[in-house]
Amino acid sequence: MAEVETITRKWGNSLGITLPKEFVDREHLEESQRVIIEVRKVADITKLRGLMHFTKSAQQIKDEMREGWR
Repeated sequence: MAEVETITRKWGNSLGITLPKEFVDREHLEESQRVIIEVRKVADITKLRGLMHFTKSAQQIKDEMREGWR
Protein backbone atom coordinates (compact mmCIF):
# COMPACT_ATOMS: atom_id res chain seq x y z
CA MET A 1 0.00 0.00 0.00
CA ALA A 2 1.35 3.43 -0.92
CA GLU A 3 1.12 6.43 1.37
CA VAL A 4 1.14 10.17 0.74
CA GLU A 5 0.34 13.15 2.95
CA THR A 6 -1.81 15.90 1.49
CA ILE A 7 -4.13 18.68 2.64
CA THR A 8 -7.91 18.79 2.27
CA ARG A 9 -9.35 21.72 0.34
CA LYS A 10 -12.86 23.13 0.03
CA TRP A 11 -14.52 22.23 -3.31
CA GLY A 12 -18.03 23.67 -3.38
CA ASN A 13 -19.88 22.09 -0.46
CA SER A 14 -17.38 19.21 -0.24
CA LEU A 15 -13.76 18.61 0.70
CA GLY A 16 -11.25 17.27 -1.80
CA ILE A 17 -7.61 16.28 -1.95
CA THR A 18 -4.96 16.68 -4.63
CA LEU A 19 -2.40 13.94 -5.18
CA PRO A 20 1.13 15.19 -5.91
CA LYS A 21 2.41 14.46 -9.43
CA GLU A 22 5.37 12.45 -8.10
CA PHE A 23 2.95 10.15 -6.24
CA VAL A 24 0.68 9.77 -9.27
CA ASP A 25 3.67 8.89 -11.47
CA ARG A 26 5.16 6.47 -8.94
CA GLU A 27 1.85 4.62 -8.52
CA HIS A 28 1.01 4.77 -12.26
CA LEU A 29 -2.38 6.34 -11.56
CA GLU A 30 -4.55 7.51 -14.43
CA GLU A 31 -7.63 9.67 -14.81
CA SER A 32 -10.92 7.92 -13.97
CA GLN A 33 -9.08 5.03 -12.28
CA ARG A 34 -10.78 3.63 -9.17
CA VAL A 35 -8.71 3.79 -5.98
CA ILE A 36 -9.31 3.10 -2.30
CA ILE A 37 -8.20 5.82 0.12
CA GLU A 38 -7.53 5.24 3.83
CA VAL A 39 -7.92 8.41 5.90
CA ARG A 40 -5.94 9.09 9.08
CA LYS A 41 -5.90 12.52 10.68
CA VAL A 42 -2.47 13.92 11.56
CA ALA A 43 -2.23 14.75 15.27
CA ASP A 44 -2.02 18.47 16.02
CA ILE A 45 -0.05 18.70 19.25
CA THR A 46 -0.40 22.49 19.34
CA LYS A 47 -3.98 21.96 20.57
CA LEU A 48 -2.63 20.13 23.63
CA ARG A 49 -0.97 23.25 25.04
CA GLY A 50 -2.50 24.16 28.34
CA LEU A 51 -3.92 20.68 28.92
CA MET A 52 -0.84 19.40 30.73
CA HIS A 53 0.19 20.99 34.00
CA PHE A 54 3.45 20.30 35.80
CA THR A 55 4.18 21.00 39.44
CA LYS A 56 7.84 21.70 38.60
CA SER A 57 9.42 24.04 36.11
CA ALA A 58 11.13 22.68 33.03
CA GLN A 59 14.47 23.73 34.51
CA GLN A 60 13.79 21.77 37.72
CA ILE A 61 12.90 18.67 35.70
CA LYS A 62 16.09 19.02 33.62
CA ASP A 63 18.20 19.45 36.76
CA GLU A 64 16.70 16.28 38.29
CA MET A 65 17.37 14.33 35.10
CA ARG A 66 20.99 15.48 35.05
CA GLU A 67 21.41 14.39 38.68
CA GLY A 68 20.31 10.89 37.74
CA TRP A 69 23.04 10.67 35.07
CA ARG A 70 25.90 11.37 37.48
